[in-house]
Amino acid sequence: MNIGSTIRTIRKHKNITIAQICEETGLSQGFISQVETNKTSPSIATLESIARSLKVPLAYLLLRQEERMNIVRKEERKVTSSGAEKLKLEHLSSTKNVRMTLVEFPPGASTGQVPHAHAGEEVHVVVKGRIYAEQGEDVAEFKEGDSFSWNACTPHLVKNISEEPALVLIAIYTDSDQAQDFLS
Repeated sequence: MNIGSTIRTIRKHKNITIAQICEETGLSQGFISQVETNKTSPSIATLESIARSLKVPLAYLLLRQEERMNIVRKEERKVTSSGAEKLKLEHLSSTKNVRMTLVEFPPGASTGQVPHAHAGEEVHVVVKGRIYAEQGEDVAEFKEGDSFSWNACTPHLVKNISEEPALVLIAIYTDSDQAQDFLS
């Protein structure tokens, strides 16, 4: 963990001097300097005091880099294709357990010839077009603005039933270290 670097970044971003932190916390400038250069590890009580002086939650200082905000600009999205029908997938963002994907279904395209299953849970939002979805014995049609969700361990299928391309925003949650692609 790079707690010291995080403290320094926040302090500089907020235009706070080391002297100001020392005044609020009662800690020495040398100690704060050592903390910021990761040469010493402060106690939780000391971190709490530093966090209070920086006006940030203590929990934020303890986050690992991969747990912090992950930004994916539209022009930086990873775009892939998947399945026999080469559905276009725009990977919007992901965390350890959740992946968000914008899927473009050409007219008549589906997630496969037969329903498939995988670990995790999915939430779908129809952004554009009309979608048919089935999971086990449940079937339904959805239009723009509708949403549906399911446990992905039951075989399921999603198909564009309109004559225009359809867009579906899909969030996939798994309790493993890597959120799976909904077509896997």
